[in-house]
Amino acid sequence: MEEKKERIEIIDALRGIAVVLMVIHHALYNMAAFFDAPWWIYRNPVFNVLQAFFIGLFIVISGVSSRFSRDNIKRGSIVVVFAVLITYITIGLEMPIYFGILHLLGFLMLFYGVTRKLWDKLPDKAAPWFYIALVIASTLARIYLSPVSESYGLRDILSILGWRQVGFVSFDYQPILPWVFIFLFGTWTGKFILDKKFPDWFYTVKVPFFPFVGRNALIIYILHQPVLVGLSYVIGILLWPHII
Repeated sequence: MEEKKERIEIIDALRGIAVVLMVIHHALYNMAAFFDAPWWIYRNPVFNVLQAFFIGLFIVISGVSSRFSRDNIKRGSIVVVFAVLITYITIGLEMPIYFGILHLLGFLMLFYGVTRKLWDKLPDKAAPWFYIALVIASTLARIYLSPVSESYGLRDILSILGWRQVGFVSFDYQPILPWVFIFLFGTWTGKFILDKKFPDWFYTVKVPFFPFVGRNALIIYILHQPVLVGLSYVIGILLWPHII
């Protein structure tokens, strides 16, 4: 189980893969935004799919880990503190992030910490279908419903939920819907992992490199953009004329 005494390495590895894909995605954005690289290196069908994949994987694994945690409110509070710090830093850089992946994960941990007993009452066989139905319903609601508010407070709430309002700017934007239900699907999956219902290899397999990245996901998230901007600057000076 994913505790200090007995971590499941493949879970750390999957989280690590998601982190690596995120770092690559942001590196490509930096090259396009700051060094005039063609935007297709960042906005293209391949990376559009990969972006949805690594965000979804990140959130599912966070849900799995939350099933193992003894105190999701404490975990969520720590993540929220770092998320707020990221907001203030990015405001200073004139690239504000008001509700990105870190804000979302912190909220989801807190939400699950408060409501866990409610979700635990769902029958195991029905729960995943219930979550999938809510993912579909909330996605359709975001597409076909267009609530608008002139109130700053309500405007921000609607944006955070998933109905982005005019004037709400966040360079990393990951709303609550439909991700909250994908997170809850992860908590359901975590129950079966915790109960040793997965194949034996799942608990014993060894994976190089990625588990280390996964175990240090938070610090990598906080530090990767400053490092990437520096690397992008060096690469842009040394290599970009040849790439063009």
